[in-house]
Amino acid sequence: MNEAGYGEEPTGQGFGGLFTQLPTILWERKWWIIIPSVLGIVAAIAATVLIEPLYKSDALMIVQAPQVQGEVFDQLNNEVIDQRIARIREEVTSRPNLVSLIERHRLYVDERQSQPLSAVIEKMRENIELTPTRATAPSNRDAETIAFQLSFFYEEAQPSQAVAQDLMDSIIELDASGNVEQATNTVQFLTDQSAELETRINEIETQIAEISARNGGALAGGGGIVSSGTGSYDVQIAALQRENSELVAQRNRALSADQRDPGVLAAEAALANARATYSESHPDVVLAKQRLAEARQLAKQNVQLLPFDAIDRQISFNNTQIAQLRAVKAQEQAQLNSRLAAQSRAPLVQQQITSLQQDLSGLNSQYQNVQVRLTQARAGVKAEDEQIAERLTVVEAPIVPDTPVWPNRLLIFALCVGGGLILGGVLAMAIELLFRPIRDPDSLGGIVGEKPLAVVPIIDERKTAATKRGFGRFIPAIAGRR
Repeated sequence: MNEAGYGEEPTGQGFGGLFTQLPTILWERKWWIIIPSVLGIVAAIAATVLIEPLYKSDALMIVQAPQVQGEVFDQLNNEVIDQRIARIREEVTSRPNLVSLIERHRLYVDERQSQPLSAVIEKMRENIELTPTRATAPSNRDAETIAFQLSFFYEEAQPSQAVAQDLMDSIIELDASGNVEQATNTVQFLTDQSAELETRINEIETQIAEISARNGGALAGGGGIVSSGTGSYDVQIAALQRENSELVAQRNRALSADQRDPGVLAAEAALANARATYSESHPDVVLAKQRLAEARQLAKQNVQLLPFDAIDRQISFNNTQIAQLRAVKAQEQAQLNSRLAAQSRAPLVQQQITSLQQDLSGLNSQYQNVQVRLTQARAGVKAEDEQIAERLTVVEAPIVPDTPVWPNRLLIFALCVGGGLILGGVLAMAIELLFRPIRDPDSLGGIVGEKPLAVVPIIDERKTAATKRGFGRFIPAIAGRR
């Protein structure tokens, strides 16, 4: 009969009935479970009593859109709201501001006595949170910040609300003043930039006008061929010089007319013939000499009757004309040389003017752009003054919190008690696996490799109730293999 009950080969290595014996294991190892559970309860009670509460005071601020829309007002808030709030947060959480809040509200009294001030300031900075709320438009994948939640954590409820209120007021004030200051500074900067550009434009226009005035001939000539008109002056001068030469020759001939006069020549010839025939004292020779003297006297009288003054005046007038013609010729030659030099400089001058005009065009474009931005900036200043630009608006002011956000005493109690129970169960199972007690015939058969012949129970009257529930110890009888 016993073999029929245990006819199959034992399975496992003595642990096949571990889970079936779980109630017995837990009962026998109950102190390994009870003690950690009690310790967990004690820890839960200590945690709920000793952990200081932490209160949180919140303020909600929304990003109010500009009340006026348009191309000009679209450029007013060129600073992203997240960047603006990040800048404001750095100003609000700066060391002087935090020190002022700590002293004003008497915060972190114990910490200030045991820790350096820098550590206290860092702790307060960590307890300040500024969380953005974003919304995604259907037509745009980029998330847009629409609100900010300001939070401050502290061990007491009243100071947490007071500090949150001061932080909120500082953020609103810095946002408003920062926008006005930024808009005003932008207007001043653009005004200065506009004046500087206008000065540079006037300077370049003046340079172009001066270059054009100095090189008007070169610019007006257009690079054409410059012809000389001095040839006609040379012809006129040559004609006047020839006329003077003729006048001078005529006067010379008049002055030497006594030697070339026909009467004088005839008298000289008669005297020469008389001298060839007769002596000097001969009457024919003497008569010939008298006739020669008379002929010469007559020739001189004829010369005195010629218009020498008119010839001299004509020569002087001609010389004056020659001087004038030469002066005009020199003047025109100088002008010609100047035009030729101007034409040689024309490409360089034109290139210089072109470069200045390009600079002028660029400056005019910058000037127009600055004027547009200046108009927008002035509109921004007006919008800030009238409070119609983008700004932060308080929706929910911080209030005194009713309950702390930390600790969650019920959760801590449940975690500590549950942790104790889990730790006790783990310890009990670890002890069971370490010692490996024999609790049933299958465990014994798994160890010795033999099937038991019979099972003799040990009945303990003190554990009758436990025996009814299946608990007990068995002393197996082992028979050898048949």
